[in-house]
Amino acid sequence: MKSVMTGKAAARETMRFDEGWYFHRGDIPIPYAVKAGRTGGFTDCEKPEHGQWLEIAYSDEFSEGVMDPKKWELVDLPHDWAIEQSYVKHYPKGRAHLAIGIGCYRKLFSIPAEDEGKRFSLRFDGVMRNSTVWVNGHLIGTQASGYTSFTYDITDVLRYGDEGRNVVFVRVDASEYEGWWYDGCGIYRHVWLTKTDPLRVKEWGTFVTTPEVDAARAKVRVETEIVNGLREAADFRLVTELLDAEGKSVARVESDERLEGDAEGAFAHEAIVAEPRLWHPDRPNLYRAVTSILRNGETADTYETTFGIRTIEFTKNDGFFMNGEPLVIQGVCVHQDFAGVGAALPDRIQEYKIELLKEMGANAYRCAHHPPTPELLDACDRLGMLVMDENRKLDSSPAGLANLESLIRRDRNHPSVIMWSMENEEVLEGTKTGARILDTLARRTRKLDPTRPVVASMNHGYHTGGYADAVDIVGYNYGTYDNDRDIRDKATYPDRIVIGSESASYTVTRGIYADDERKAYCSEYGTKLAPWCVSPERVLRSLAEHRFLTGTFVWTGFDYKGEPTPYNWPAIGSHFGIMDSCGFPKHNYYYYKANWTEEPVVHLFPHWSWHGRTGETIDVWVYSNCETVELLLNGRSLGAQPVDKLGHLEWKVPYEPGAIEARGYRGGAVATTHVVETTGAPSGIALAADRTTIAADGRDVSMIRVSIVDERGRVVPTADNEVRFTVEGAGKLIGVGNGDPSSHESDKAPYRRAFNGYALAIVQAGKEAGELVVKAEAIGLRAAELRLETR
Repeated sequence: MKSVMTGKAAARETMRFDEGWYFHRGDIPIPYAVKAGRTGGFTDCEKPEHGQWLEIAYSDEFSEGVMDPKKWELVDLPHDWAIEQSYVKHYPKGRAHLAIGIGCYRKLFSIPAEDEGKRFSLRFDGVMRNSTVWVNGHLIGTQASGYTSFTYDITDVLRYGDEGRNVVFVRVDASEYEGWWYDGCGIYRHVWLTKTDPLRVKEWGTFVTTPEVDAARAKVRVETEIVNGLREAADFRLVTELLDAEGKSVARVESDERLEGDAEGAFAHEAIVAEPRLWHPDRPNLYRAVTSILRNGETADTYETTFGIRTIEFTKNDGFFMNGEPLVIQGVCVHQDFAGVGAALPDRIQEYKIELLKEMGANAYRCAHHPPTPELLDACDRLGMLVMDENRKLDSSPAGLANLESLIRRDRNHPSVIMWSMENEEVLEGTKTGARILDTLARRTRKLDPTRPVVASMNHGYHTGGYADAVDIVGYNYGTYDNDRDIRDKATYPDRIVIGSESASYTVTRGIYADDERKAYCSEYGTKLAPWCVSPERVLRSLAEHRFLTGTFVWTGFDYKGEPTPYNWPAIGSHFGIMDSCGFPKHNYYYYKANWTEEPVVHLFPHWSWHGRTGETIDVWVYSNCETVELLLNGRSLGAQPVDKLGHLEWKVPYEPGAIEARGYRGGAVATTHVVETTGAPSGIALAADRTTIAADGRDVSMIRVSIVDERGRVVPTADNEVRFTVEGAGKLIGVGNGDPSSHESDKAPYRRAFNGYALAIVQAGKEAGELVVKAEAIGLRAAELRLETR
């Protein structure tokens, strides 16, 4: 399969370069090139001429069977090969006990002859990790970090028209850690091929700021970096037009400029937007800045930048303000993986995760502990989610500073991003060496973006070495642990701006009510916590009583693969999540929702299907934000209690089959109820899709929630039936999950056991519109079928 870039006239053309890659698991030795562009047959696609001088520079591996099609798999990106492996006990637990190693990717493509003279760049948004890239046998570059976006100009080494085909070859060495969690393996984010005129806007070359904002008007400043790749000087007209969400022009600025040949320059435009629609998590209004370069009456380049108009302020004593109004940061930390797909998330799943968090009431997202994929920030901009954007590690080496600059330049136009985190829990916190490195990172960040504060997410060293003085905000990881360290430090350092950069780590397993060391499960009552962990109740109460704490980022929004805590094997994933790895809520989800939303909430647990335990006392907990809650068992009142939404209510209830109900009252009237009934035996399967119509673009997905139900359609809370999936028509199954942190089943198999009543199937649309039919079957259960439309 090959890709062809069109030769149509366009100021700038960006091609999604994800399709038609060949993948080879395992290493392929690549000889050192003693002559330019003669590395080896598999890094090129043209046969060499004969001659001794060529032979010393070229190793033709084709003859040795390296390109045997049986050894290569045709894949589309994003691609994570680790998630396809089996779990093995002796493999590192940080990597979820999955095999890692080395893999190679190869893609053929053509460039039309008329495009010679244009500039071509190849951008990788993330390759895990230690990647080396060749194009047509030329070694183009290496990138050690798997989380950094990086770009190569490949103009010179391409072949145009009759010169021949092109090949890009990527060797990925993921045999070493980058994080201490599940990283994934491979080209797990998008790849892009961009064609531009030699006179062009530099990559990430616009910086949009709003230095003056009020209800009547906003001053918008657009700084544009332009590259002149021509030999001669270029005179041009620079046009900046601001468009609102409907595409209506709200401001336009033009200027005549000049750049010498082979030079770069920065040019600033300022415009006034009347009655601006401000960006806010509740009202995520967006604008676009369209930058055009006009030369000799033609458009040389057009570059679009999405931005928002808003103000942010962090204060010493009163917390965070957005657009002049106080806003408590109600955040979560999130690792990037998800059930069924590992680290290679389709764009829709990025958006889906943000939607789930918004439904809970979260308004902030910490990218733990690395730069996110750009599509995640796009979703945060669109849906309204504040972001702590995080640098991978404390590193002021040339590579470390280059990675930091990539992060800042790439992400600084996103209105959702409100702060830059320089590091997380580094060993050098509190040391003079660490302070020097941190100061270098912070100063470089402020130079690239003076509009946002810099934070360090620390777990020690708050008072020594001048470390905390290097940043604008001191992040306290688990400040409530160690006798409220964050509160005590504030008394000693009253001018310090602080935030709960990481909190809680509440280790519970969805649907489990007694700790089980053999299966590595933790009770939802929170009775099996690691030493540094604290309850959500303690975290939110501390925040409510101390406004200067600004906000918190709970560890974590979702369970994730790797870093099993507090157990080891057979656990292969974490228990920290407010939701499990499939996005199914645990009970403490409703605690956060009761505190983070105005919607009336009453939620009781555990389930009420304790067969054979009649008469035994069951601890019943209720989370609510109502004024009072009354508990009823089979219609009999067990009493009412006043609500403290920062805590929970408890009843001791002798079990009897039937229905247990919690009624939440406001103003003396029932505001909401939650009823839990004793269920029968598993009888059937129920399927529910997050969306029943998806795009027929080969990328969009639908998340199919699978429930095991009794004869009355009630979810059986302990069901673990194995469900087998088939997909017919315009799509395919790309992954499954069930939220069990100890499950060793494959995320890529066409079947999965339910875990405490639930499982997940992810289906992806093809490229042709039509009907997509999902069927689910299990032995002894009534089958289910769901029809989706792709268009």
